[in-house]
Amino acid sequence: MDDKVQRDQEKRQARRKRRIRNQLIAYVVMILMILAVAAGVVFGIRFVKEYAQRQEAQDNHENGNMQQGNQSMNEGESLNQDENANQDAIEQILASEEDIVKPPEPTPEITEPTPEQILDQEINARIEVMSLEDKVAGLFFVTPEAITKVGNAVKAGEGTREALAQYAVGGLIYFGNNIQSEEQLREMLKNTAQYAKYPLFLGVDEEGGSVARIASAGIGTKVDGAGVIGTTGDPTNAYQAGVTIGSTLAGIGFNLDFAPVADLANVEGSVMAGRSYGAEASAAADYVASMMAGLEEQKVLACLKHFPGIGSSTEDTHNGRATTDRTLEQFQAEEFAVFRAGIEAGADMIMVSHMEAPGLTDNMEPCVFSRRLVTEILREEMGFEGIIITDALNMKAISDFYGADEAAVMAILAGCDMLLMPEDFEKAYNGVLQAIAEGHISEERVDDALRRIYKVKYGSKLS
Repeated sequence: MDDKVQRDQEKRQARRKRRIRNQLIAYVVMILMILAVAAGVVFGIRFVKEYAQRQEAQDNHENGNMQQGNQSMNEGESLNQDENANQDAIEQILASEEDIVKPPEPTPEITEPTPEQILDQEINARIEVMSLEDKVAGLFFVTPEAITKVGNAVKAGEGTREALAQYAVGGLIYFGNNIQSEEQLREMLKNTAQYAKYPLFLGVDEEGGSVARIASAGIGTKVDGAGVIGTTGDPTNAYQAGVTIGSTLAGIGFNLDFAPVADLANVEGSVMAGRSYGAEASAAADYVASMMAGLEEQKVLACLKHFPGIGSSTEDTHNGRATTDRTLEQFQAEEFAVFRAGIEAGADMIMVSHMEAPGLTDNMEPCVFSRRLVTEILREEMGFEGIIITDALNMKAISDFYGADEAAVMAILAGCDMLLMPEDFEKAYNGVLQAIAEGHISEERVDDALRRIYKVKYGSKLS
């Protein structure tokens, strides 16, 4: 029994030792684990701390660069601000000095109108207040008999006053039947000019030679015709003829001469033989310009005639139709050269003929009715800015084929400014008024013609 008890005690002691040993092992293992965990924690903390330090150092480095950059920028901005401030201060000082020494703003310069602009203004003002009837009448250049209805006008009295009040025509032309003596003619022209509502052209055909209304009446000095003067070879003879004629006309009271002739007598049997300075354009051009100068030196207006040049025809428009077969190129090379010389010399009036020139107009209508010739060639291509007047509309080349009213309207539509001697003045005058009322002719077209007419009448050449 005792042995069993002893064995039991020994077993209990052995179990107790094993339990203590196991506990010791567990404690040691647990301590080792605790130590391992503690070591890991310490290592982790150190690692995190070192990482944090490195990151902080990097951040500090970057921040330092940024701060340095910002500092540089701030310093730059500060410098710019300082410079701007200095510049503003300088500008303020300069502005202050300018305010002290700067002169007052100059008054805008007022440009004085030129004499030509003043003349245009005066003309427009006069035209603006005119009645339509007076405007239309101002386009006509007629004989005194056409408006007074007398058989032969040799004086200007109450009948002339009343006629001019009713028909304020732009011009009056006189012939041999109107002349009795120098004194009678001078008195008639003086009174006529005084009775006119508007400045009036007082004209005559005084070419010299066979066409000389005044000299043929024994007044003044008779001069040679263009045909004779052209053979002298000296254009100063044409100038002297112009001075002589102009002096006589101006002394009587005329202010316009339907001369010089600018035609070329360039075909055998030319209708202008004796009245033309010859057949060569360059020579004739010098004579034409010289005679113009002589006339206008005496305050007498010259009228070149008969555009485009009727000397290439053997027929006379006074008696009926007249034609030419010359081409545009031939006219440009010869006849036009003479008229161009006159235009360049300052011509203020050109007369258009009734000749038919299909090479220029592309049809058989009289030149005076051709817009192609009057407006496109003479006005636009040749640059003539003066007055374009028809040849006498009572010539048979017109009156045998056209009514007075029809002819007047057609000439205006072609571009003519003045209508010379229609066969029936009142019919032509009323025909133009009717054409305006019906819209075939505009009032502005009439005003345009009057501007050119009055520019010459109110200009210095006749003053």
